[in-house]
Amino acid sequence: MVGPNGNESSATYFVLIGLPGLEEAQFWLAFPLCSLYLIAVLGNLTIIYIVWTEHSLHEPMYIFLCMLSGLDILISTSSMPKMMAIFWFNSTTIQFDACLLQMFAIHSLSGMESTVLLAMAFDRYVAICHPLRHATVLTLPRVTKIGMAAVIRGAALMAPLPVFIKQLPFCRSNILSHSYCLHQDVMKLACADIHVNVIYGLIVIISAIGLDSVLISLSYLLILKTVLGLTREAQTKAFGTCVSHVCAVFIFYVPFIGLSMVHRFGKRQDSLLPIIMANTYLLVPPVLNPIVYGVKTKEIRQRILRLFHVTTLPSDP
Repeated sequence: MVGPNGNESSATYFVLIGLPGLEEAQFWLAFPLCSLYLIAVLGNLTIIYIVWTEHSLHEPMYIFLCMLSGLDILISTSSMPKMMAIFWFNSTTIQFDACLLQMFAIHSLSGMESTVLLAMAFDRYVAICHPLRHATVLTLPRVTKIGMAAVIRGAALMAPLPVFIKQLPFCRSNILSHSYCLHQDVMKLACADIHVNVIYGLIVIISAIGLDSVLISLSYLLILKTVLGLTREAQTKAFGTCVSHVCAVFIFYVPFIGLSMVHRFGKRQDSLLPIIMANTYLLVPPVLNPIVYGVKTKEIRQRILRLFHVTTLPSDP
């Protein structure tokens, strides 16, 4: 920001603009967004509760699903309360340190979720391609260590983020174009060279999201190769165990990559497209993942129906 004498000054707070041009509609748009947030929290808590209380589901696939659900709750909670405050109460300011904390939380949790999705792909690879070794390779202690590694990896990759941002002087403006703090959005307000931040962002995306997506794709190529050599009945069963995870992968990576591409290569700075994408992409996986796993995974579906005292027909698969 610019001080009284035109000198550079450090930002003490930022202004989250919400949806520029839609200020009149923001109050009403907050209701469906809040409903989606509640659905996401309740849906993921239901998944966690079912897996936690059903001992027969204490297997690697379902434990990883619990990790995914927990991360989905944290990711949506890191942005939605402040977004609702902006839309309903016009609480647009956020302190600099709070902005850094929110930014670190969003980006590190996204990295953790990518790691968990990779672990789930590895679980499916071992279960289908090496079924006799699955119980010895993915033991519960090893699954716990993988979960801890996901947390450490996500936090470590984003640890330099607050340091790099704190070193930047802000003299242009303190108005952010989104409803929460994103690295791409904040660094554009700096009045200094941001090449280090840009390079750091690219390294993180390539070493985390890029590497994970490549390894997930490779695991499914190996799974496909194995499945094609099975009988028709075995193929159907194998594909059935992978459908939910494949959907979760697309639900996470497509909005994330799309938002990154729009931020890096979009020409129009006043476009609503990246703003709307940013306001929804943190809600899409948390809302859809419990629905996908609840519908596509027989064990989860049956226990959800039992939890809400719904009986299934005898012919139900």
